[in-house]
Amino acid sequence: MESIRIRLSVYLVAAAIFTALALGLITYRQTLRQNEELFDYQLRQMALSLRDQGFVANPQSLYGLEEEVPEVVVQIWTRNGAIVYLSHPGSPLPDRATLGFSDIEAGNRLWRVYGTIARDRIIQVAQPVQLRRDLAAAAAFRSLAPLLAFAPIMALLIWLLVDSSLSAVERVARDVAKRDARVLDAISEEGVPSEIAPLVGSLNSLLVRLRRAFASQRAFVADAAHELRSPLTALKLQLQLLGRAPDENARTQALAKLNEGVDRATHLIEQLLTAARTDPNDTSAALRQTDLAELTRQAIADVFPFAQSRHIGIEFDAPDHAMLLADPGSLRVLVRNLLDNAIRYTPERGAVHAAIAADDVQLALVIEDSGPGIPEEERERVFDRFYRREQGYTGGSGLGLAIVRNIAEQHGADVKLDASPLGGLKVSILFARAMNTTPPAA
Repeated sequence: MESIRIRLSVYLVAAAIFTALALGLITYRQTLRQNEELFDYQLRQMALSLRDQGFVANPQSLYGLEEEVPEVVVQIWTRNGAIVYLSHPGSPLPDRATLGFSDIEAGNRLWRVYGTIARDRIIQVAQPVQLRRDLAAAAAFRSLAPLLAFAPIMALLIWLLVDSSLSAVERVARDVAKRDARVLDAISEEGVPSEIAPLVGSLNSLLVRLRRAFASQRAFVADAAHELRSPLTALKLQLQLLGRAPDENARTQALAKLNEGVDRATHLIEQLLTAARTDPNDTSAALRQTDLAELTRQAIADVFPFAQSRHIGIEFDAPDHAMLLADPGSLRVLVRNLLDNAIRYTPERGAVHAAIAADDVQLALVIEDSGPGIPEEERERVFDRFYRREQGYTGGSGLGLAIVRNIAEQHGADVKLDASPLGGLKVSILFARAMNTTPPAA
C-alpha cells in the first residue's frame, strides 16, 4: 500500500533538490561571468595605472624571482620597442601587444591579455585563464555554501510539514478504526483540512444512513417477530383441533381452517420478504425505460385468480404504452400490492378499476375499489408497517401500503389516498416524466 506521507515527502524533497540545483547552477554561472568581468576590469585598471611608469636604466634589475604560475604579467614598451618594465622576464608572452582584450596561447597556457597605448608607451597586462577560472569557481562555491548547508534543514522541514498536515487524516482513520456496528456517531470535523472535509462529510452521511437503516431493520425485525407469533400460534391451535376432531366433518372443517391459516402465514412471509427488500434509501436498482401499461396488465394477470375466487371484476383503462424510467421488478411489486389490497378489502362481487393517465408533466397510475375505504384521519397511518384498521377486513398483513410507499419513494413518485367514486379507496401514484413517452419499437 502506497504511503501518502512518503510519496509527498519524496516528491517535495526531490522538487526542492531540483530547484536548489537549478538555482545553484544559475548562481554558479552568473558568479563565474561576474568574476570574469571583474578580472577583466582589474586588468584594464592595472594597465591604465601604469601609464606614468618611468624609464628603467637597467630593466633586468626589476626582474624578480619567477613564480611557477604568475597571477599577473605586466610588460611595458615604448613605441620604439625599448623595455620600460617587465614583471616576469621569463614569461612566454610575445613581445608585441594586441590592443584591447584577447586570449593568447603561450607556454602551454591560455592567457587573458589586455593591451593599450598610453601616451608614448605600449602596456600589456596578462593573466592565466585557468587561474581566473579557479578563483571564480572558488568564489562561486563560497556563494553556494549557505544553500548547500540549508538543504538538510529544508528536507527536515518538509518532512515535519507533511507529517503535521496528515495528522488530521490519521486522527480520522483512528476514529473510524475504533468504531463498531453499535457506534455510528458522526466523525468530528474539527481541525480537518478542507481537502479531506468532503471525505469526512461523506463518511458522516454514510453513518447517518447506516444508523437509520439499522434502526429501521431492528424495528422491522421486532415487528415481524411480533406479527409472526400470532399466525404461528393460530396454526398450532388449528393443528391441535385437527388432531382432536371427533369425526370426518369436523376434520374437514379443521383442515380448511388450517389451509386458510397457512395461506395467511405464507402471504405474511411473502410481504415481509418484499418489505425487507424495498427501502426508500436503496439506490442500487437499475432504472430503465419501462412500459407501465404493459407492466400493469401483467400484474392484473397475476392477481386475476384471487379476484375471480372472490367474484370481483377488474377493469383497466390505459393507453397502449406508458413509458417511464423505472425498475421493472419493483414497480411490478408496487402495482400487484395495490391490486391485491384492493381485491382483499373489497367485498365479494365488488369492483376494482385501474387506469393510467399521462401528460407532458407526469404519469399517474390510479387504482380504485368499491370497498369500505379509509377515513381521512387514518390515511397517513396506513403507510406504517403492520398497521391494521380496527374495522373492516383484517386478513391483510399491514405491509402492502408500506411497500407501495417505499417503492414509490425509490422512483421519486408521490402516493395520494382519496375517496373513490366507486365507494371505496382511490390510490394515485404520480410519477414525474423523466423520459419521453415514445412507445417501444414493435
